[in-house]
Amino acid sequence: MPPVRATPVARRLAEDLGVELDRVPGSGAGGRVTKADVEATAQSVRAPSSAPRSSAPAPGTLGEFLRDLRVPTHRIREGDQVVPFSGVRRRIAEHMVVSKIVSPHVGAVARVDLQRVVAIRERVKADFRDTHGFGLTYLPFVVQAVVRALREFPRMNATVVGQSIVEHSEIHVGVAVETERGLLVPVVRHADRLSLSGIAEAIQDLAERARTRQIGADELAGGTFTLSNPGRRGNLYGFAVINQPQVGILRTGEVRKTPVVVEREGEDAIAIRPVMHLALSYDHRIIDGVTGNGFLFAVGKQLESGDFEL
Repeated sequence: MPPVRATPVARRLAEDLGVELDRVPGSGAGGRVTKADVEATAQSVRAPSSAPRSSAPAPGTLGEFLRDLRVPTHRIREGDQVVPFSGVRRRIAEHMVVSKIVSPHVGAVARVDLQRVVAIRERVKADFRDTHGFGLTYLPFVVQAVVRALREFPRMNATVVGQSIVEHSEIHVGVAVETERGLLVPVVRHADRLSLSGIAEAIQDLAERARTRQIGADELAGGTFTLSNPGRRGNLYGFAVINQPQVGILRTGEVRKTPVVVEREGEDAIAIRPVMHLALSYDHRIIDGVTGNGFLFAVGKQLESGDFEL
């Protein structure tokens, strides 16, 4: 496609107004785009609809805000591959954008010594596989630690409904699962009533059915808190986007052998320990730093205690 012919003033104005020059009909000599052409195109794009517009957005929506956002575009060139948004991918994209606009995200990171958890897993993993038919990962330990911390900090187990904060009496933990269709978040119902083995079985079942497209829509809804576990791919830590209308999401990092300072016989010493980083994203409209950091500390304390039974 030949470059668009336009005056320098028209080019600067188009950039300022977010108008794509290749969509502007030129009225100048030889079809050259002028300043007046850009202004006319910008005016037509901004012209109000004949339909009446509400003076205020409906509760729980963003009104016309998202539709009025201008996103920079890039011209498609020969050799580029155009991949349309799939239905699931589009819904994920919309959810991510809405969440980042609705919730002012704040992040906090904790480094957790998993020495006791690793020891428990090593001790029971062979029998666990023989009994249950799948391997025991660290994720069920994290879920159980989160459940206990949510009981201590009920504001983290909340959702925003209209102009109210609802602290839920039940704990339903969403666990993000990577599938060929994109990221899905099946929900472990009543996670606080399950044993460690029960949590592991629920995660295994939900993840398998999510990947094989056998998961029901009702099993992807109703979570009160979410866990994101990217797996062992060189991931140290990262901040996930809050799963609306929840107010927090915890993202786990991989377990790495790390030199840490420990105390031995009253003296500082260096030891190699299995360490995991936990990254919490929380909604600063609802959660202040004391609550967010306190919750994260409580999760880490539970994991470091090693107080887990199958």
